Amino acid sequence: MRYPFVFPMVLLCSAVTAPAQVSIGIQLPGVSIGINQPVYPDLVPVPGYPVYYAPGSDLNYFFYDGLYWVYQGDEWYASSWYNGPWRTVGREFVPLYLLRVPVRYYRRPPREFQGWRSEEPPHWGERWGRDWDERHRGWDRWDRHAVPDRAQLPVYQRNFRGDRYPREIQRQQELHRQNFHYQPREDFARQHYQQGWQGPHDNQQGPGRGGPGQGVNKRYPKGPGPG
Repeated sequence: MRYPFVFPMVLLCSAVTAPAQVSIGIQLPGVSIGINQPVYPDLVPVPGYPVYYAPGSDLNYFFYDGLYWVYQGDEWYASSWYNGPWRTVGREFVPLYLLRVPVRYYRRPPREFQGWRSEEPPHWGERWGRDWDERHRGWDRWDRHAVPDRAQLPVYQRNFRGDRYPREIQRQQELHRQNFHYQPREDFARQHYQQGWQGPHDNQQGPGRGGPGQGVNKRYPKGPGPG
């Protein structure tokens, strides 16, 4: 049974010098997941892509278009703050430039990635099924001479860790408005901000989960956006 809205909340770590790790916590019946990045990560540009990754993290951790992204358990999670709260993102809404990042930049690749060329993106069509693959034909082909600029990083968040990390969404919003003025380019990131960071994109189910289009929130009809 799937739950239409899942809010995997971050388990904050009291030891601010601890390395990034994956923590497990009970959220809802049948759902047990947690993502913990206790300190601001060292984010490095992925060459040739408008995406950053965290080479020192023990997570598949990225930053793109004003949001942090984590890939874990064949699910994508997004947040405006480096340690969450994290929200699941349906496959239809994960930005294509993020999906194009080569396998070598996944610090904790799933077993299924083994055998794939490290300089190529994961085989999402194989992972997510024919329906997704048919709807996204050509996703792994693009004009490499017209790649958008990388978003600026919200480095002000380095000053917030341990007990100083803002746990309340409202406080996170206030700090973000005061210190980060990047304007997202893709529909998903824009709506994430416009809808108060708690919009209905949480746990949207993309195709390949019970049939085409099932569980997709109607507020996001354009899918993953430009790119």
